[in-house]
Amino acid sequence: MPSRTAPFSRFEWQIAWRYLRARRAEGGVSTMTWISLVGITLAVAALIITLAVRTGFRDEFVDTILGANAHVEVFAQSYVNENGQIVRSIVDYDGWAEKIATVPGVTRAAPLVKGQVMANRGQTNAGVEVFGITYEDLLTIPRIARPESFVGDLSAFERGIAIGSGVAGELNVGVGDKIKIISPNGIKTAFGTSPRVNAYEVTYIFTAGRWDIDRTRVYLPLAEAQSFFNREGFADEIEVMVQDPEGIDDLLMPIMEAVQEPSSVWTWRDRSGAFLRALDMEDNVMFIILSVLVLIASMNITSGLIMLVKNKGRDIGILRTMGLTEGSILRVFFICGSLTGVVGTIAGVILGCLFALNIDSIFAAVNYFAGGGVWDPSIRGIYHLPAKLVFADVASAVGLSLTLSFLVTLFPARKAARMNPVEALRYE
Repeated sequence: MPSRTAPFSRFEWQIAWRYLRARRAEGGVSTMTWISLVGITLAVAALIITLAVRTGFRDEFVDTILGANAHVEVFAQSYVNENGQIVRSIVDYDGWAEKIATVPGVTRAAPLVKGQVMANRGQTNAGVEVFGITYEDLLTIPRIARPESFVGDLSAFERGIAIGSGVAGELNVGVGDKIKIISPNGIKTAFGTSPRVNAYEVTYIFTAGRWDIDRTRVYLPLAEAQSFFNREGFADEIEVMVQDPEGIDDLLMPIMEAVQEPSSVWTWRDRSGAFLRALDMEDNVMFIILSVLVLIASMNITSGLIMLVKNKGRDIGILRTMGLTEGSILRVFFICGSLTGVVGTIAGVILGCLFALNIDSIFAAVNYFAGGGVWDPSIRGIYHLPAKLVFADVASAVGLSLTLSFLVTLFPARKAARMNPVEALRYE
């Protein structure tokens, strides 16, 4: 009766290694081994790159949302003023801001005046959204006070206007130039309402990192915005920033209770929730698709091992007659297949990580050879293709690749182990 050997003994590794590096003339399948290795390498690299871009894109998008917009917007409920008009303006906006700022977890509460107007310089016009805010509160908006790039002096904000780089490019203006802000709801006269036109000096140009923000947003001092939009003594909303934007739902009730007046809230999730859910759905679909790609690459291992088992039938018969157990034969061919999967996975991780870490340079080269215009920020929303390597993403790619590589190896390895040595040697 054959003696039992320890699993994965040294001689099993030696036999497997000999089969892997055997030349075709010796019955080897080195070509199939290389094809399997390259396939798994590229599949794992593609999965890691996709996961890195997915994570980077979502983080960049969320960061620009949280860095340039309110985490929570607090509005007064509609009421009828003394003129019989239905309005939502906040009268005691300073009091509301002070009360909201006392809520644990709130970092800032600032009154805002908003309005959509037309910006003009010469013969060029651009639709923009005006944010009326105090200088002190403007300094607390990360993507505006500390943007990706800027021109001018933010400390001069009180005597002019701050505009996004997209607005500046559209109007072809720089710091020191003057632009006109035109509102159709202007001065009321006996002949009706005439448009209000004011000219402001551009004192600060920012690039927040989001095309739609840079292309449409301008900031005016709060008092000036109140005067321009006929809202003296009022604010349209209270802009609230919190320490943990992801846990914003837990702060909504405390914020509304702090106001002590009828109010409503609108969070950053309400504003961008549909897009974020679409991103999550796309992430799941892409992971499934690329998992199938890894599976297809892993199936090459099965093809190579089946050919190897067929070519090594005589060797298997001899090894069995020498005393090797079915378990030893199974482990020999399991090592042949799984080693290809392990090496391919390691190579794929290295290639994928290097690609993700240097994606800006690679994408710049692609954009150069394509003649530019590969990445349109007006469609994508951000200015570059981001990538962020996360250990969990790399680990999931490695786990998937190794699991599939091991599973697809079992069938041909078990077939080799169950081969009858007499049948294998009959025609030799």
